[in-house]
Amino acid sequence: MPGQESKDARQAAARVIEGVWRIESARIIGALARMLRNVGLAEELAQDALVSALERWPEAGIPDNPAAWLMTVAKHRALDHLRHATLQRNKEPELTYEIETLLRDAAPDLEAALEDDIGDDLLRLMFISCHPVLSTEARVALTLRLLGGLSTDEIAHAFLVSEATVAQRIVRAKRALAEAKVPFEVPRAGQLVARLASVLQVIYLIYNEGYSASAGGDWMRPKLCDEALRLGRILAGLLPDEPEVHGLVALMEIQSSRARARLGAQGEPVLLLDQDRSRWDQLLIRRGLAALERAGQLGEYGPYALQAAIAACHARALTPEQTDWQRIAALYDALAQLMPSPVVELNRAVVLGMAYGPALGLELVDALIASDALRNYHLLPSVRGDLLARLGRMEEARAEFEQAAALTNNLRERALLLARAQGCGEKAGQGDDGL
Repeated sequence: MPGQESKDARQAAARVIEGVWRIESARIIGALARMLRNVGLAEELAQDALVSALERWPEAGIPDNPAAWLMTVAKHRALDHLRHATLQRNKEPELTYEIETLLRDAAPDLEAALEDDIGDDLLRLMFISCHPVLSTEARVALTLRLLGGLSTDEIAHAFLVSEATVAQRIVRAKRALAEAKVPFEVPRAGQLVARLASVLQVIYLIYNEGYSASAGGDWMRPKLCDEALRLGRILAGLLPDEPEVHGLVALMEIQSSRARARLGAQGEPVLLLDQDRSRWDQLLIRRGLAALERAGQLGEYGPYALQAAIAACHARALTPEQTDWQRIAALYDALAQLMPSPVVELNRAVVLGMAYGPALGLELVDALIASDALRNYHLLPSVRGDLLARLGRMEEARAEFEQAAALTNNLRERALLLARAQGCGEKAGQGDDGL
């Protein structure tokens, strides 16, 4: 039937366009931003090319090179915009000549000229979307939008906020970049380290939200983990001599290797020491260990490489009993020196409790409670509950797990904590019966 064939063609084209856009949108936006020096306008014109594809491909057929088609149309739109802007300003011919000279890389071979700079364009786009002039929330949203190719709806769903909130963050971010006249360039050597730290932080935040969702009904959000890992791999390819880039990639690769084992049959969380390690992805572990080795070859371990080294200790242990807790404790000591924070100290307390006994871990946790540094942080009572349970103080442990459950916004995690509280209560009752 002709009507059905037309519908099938539209659906086939839409699937191809969605896949190509997810992969190529950052390259296209980056190329246009280099021309226009305006990220917001670059995205708009790239979207125009996407609309053109949605209109034309179902009728004309999918091009042999869909990515090149989108790039060509988008760049022609950018050229038309610049020429139109020149005429609107009613400038003399020399200004038109100036613009044409500036854009001479676009002619005569549009795609070839673009490919020459494509790595630089992606790198520039990363530094723009993660610019310190933006708030952390804006950096995350803009990065997922421009470099991840996610829609505002997808970003909103991932972070459990309204689509309008995400849209506002993105609009304000673009406006802030334009008003600050942020140059579309990779920072110079003297600024690179500080700016790179911002890029790495954004990728790290995206990954962490995917790995342990802060709220909602899912323990993990794999799409965010995948996007962060993809961005990290791209960045490692663009900055191959930066050790902390490889350190972050190593961390994400190794952590991602556990994904299948972190969820039970009903989507419930499975804690590290309870996981079936035969389900860990050995390919991701090998990739992570290779990235960690590369980081070590390039320089001393930074915070991300140290965390990757900690993850590697778990990855190398075939069973929980084989875990080298003393090695992990030493790595956490180094991390605490390099990146002191209450959260690092809390994790260090867990590890010292495993390496040298729960009493030592509890001592460190109680010091954190006294400092009031982690008020309302649900993992503080959760860790304390675990240490108390290992010391046989079940009733106290039950109260800590209940407090942790009340503080978390993740429904899966709350259920796990309440189950642990119930288990401690039952054991406490059994102990009472034996007195």
